[in-house]
Amino acid sequence: MTNPRVNESADSRKPASGGSSDTSERLHVVCPACNATNRVVGARVAEAPKCGVCKAPLFDGHPVVLGAANFDRQTAANDLPVVVDFWAGWCGPCRMMAPAFEQAAAALKTEARLAKLDTEAAPEIASRFRIRSIPTLIVFKHGREVARQSGALDFPRLTQWIRNTTKES
Repeated sequence: MTNPRVNESADSRKPASGGSSDTSERLHVVCPACNATNRVVGARVAEAPKCGVCKAPLFDGHPVVLGAANFDRQTAANDLPVVVDFWAGWCGPCRMMAPAFEQAAAALKTEARLAKLDTEAAPEIASRFRIRSIPTLIVFKHGREVARQSGALDFPRLTQWIRNTTKES
């Protein structure tokens, strides 16, 4: 079972520079390594904060690997939108889109959390979200589905779709 503690990362305790009101906004960000929830000052997101528990980077620029053990925590406890790629190893379009998804995770690392769920390893989650074709992308905000896209996308269309749907949510 994952640790439900909320951790104040060391980076988020530093006083924010500047005087605008959103420098004090704190985001809940779930660690991709240990699944602990961290509070991070919004203005410091781009400064590579680390997890207060395991010291791993909170934004490493790679998709988070999801499974039954961490899916709900990653999709519900993050203040960032979470974009989940439902895929399978035997799926040609999934394999074709994988490099673009990896690039998008690096390009959008502080805007959205990108994650991958292998539907063969976690069929109960795929069933819960009625995944009928893969790849399917779902954007979650606080655990709720806010957008869905089926089919492979190249890097420009993928990043445009993510930016458009996360702004609307």
